[in-house]
Amino acid sequence: MKQLHRWMILGALLLGSGSMPAFAALKVLACEAEWAALAAEIGGDAVEASSATTGKQDPHRIEARPSLIARVRNADLLVCTGLDLEAGWLPVLLQQSGNQVIQPGQPGHFLAGPLVKRLELPRSLDRSQGDLHGGGNPHIQLDPRNIAPVATALSARFAELDPPHASAYQQRLSAFLERWKAAIPRWESAAAALKGTAVVTHHRDMVYLTTWLGMRELGTLEPKPGLEPTSGHLAELVTLLATDPAKMVLRTPYQAERASTWLADRASMPAVMIPNTVGGSEEATDLFTLFDDIIARLTGALK
Repeated sequence: MKQLHRWMILGALLLGSGSMPAFAALKVLACEAEWAALAAEIGGDAVEASSATTGKQDPHRIEARPSLIARVRNADLLVCTGLDLEAGWLPVLLQQSGNQVIQPGQPGHFLAGPLVKRLELPRSLDRSQGDLHGGGNPHIQLDPRNIAPVATALSARFAELDPPHASAYQQRLSAFLERWKAAIPRWESAAAALKGTAVVTHHRDMVYLTTWLGMRELGTLEPKPGLEPTSGHLAELVTLLATDPAKMVLRTPYQAERASTWLADRASMPAVMIPNTVGGSEEATDLFTLFDDIIARLTGALK
């Protein structure tokens, strides 16, 4: 009894001193790294945020491994882009996880894509046109102006699921938005020289970035969205660039560099890897450094 009494006293002391481990109120699993980073910015210590994909993985194609299924099963909130970006793998994860709180239509299911103005909404869907997305181009994270509305809605969802921390979420949101809205003019000023710059991209995944910065996309290495570059299509691009030159060819970390390097050599322009999300480069450690690095890589290629 004396030993039990000692343990009870020790437990009370630990609780009172705050030395017991703190457990996150919300387990947030993001489909993409940018949303995990945003959740961490807004949630702080009140959330445990992780991503199903890394910055060097193609978010269109992820294998539903048992370890990932287990993470989905234990999540309180699933944060994804939507717009069919994860259509090839997320439905399988949701079904196999058996987690009812994060199913579509539930408060634990959050989609960022429908919250912003979408580009490239197709007039019709035809598989002969390649891998088109019915809800519009899903790569919304590359325009920083899209981050604020997602952050605001995500903070409200956190408060809905975790009312005791609602005021903390609002405070962190306000602090984040203040920093974010101050950063956008800085990035735009640093990127002013890029306006009107013609580029070729590997896939139609940078349209939000080039639209924001006023750049011109002359074409893609893929003959159709989702199809690998072909020698015939690359030859057509060389002919096109002979009359309308581009300044650079862009790809993401998960896209093979062979085609972009081939075109860059023949069109006498640099091939540039652009991190499309947090973790896509060593420099892109959070949302702020992501855009710092993107702008630095693009402006550096002009020199």
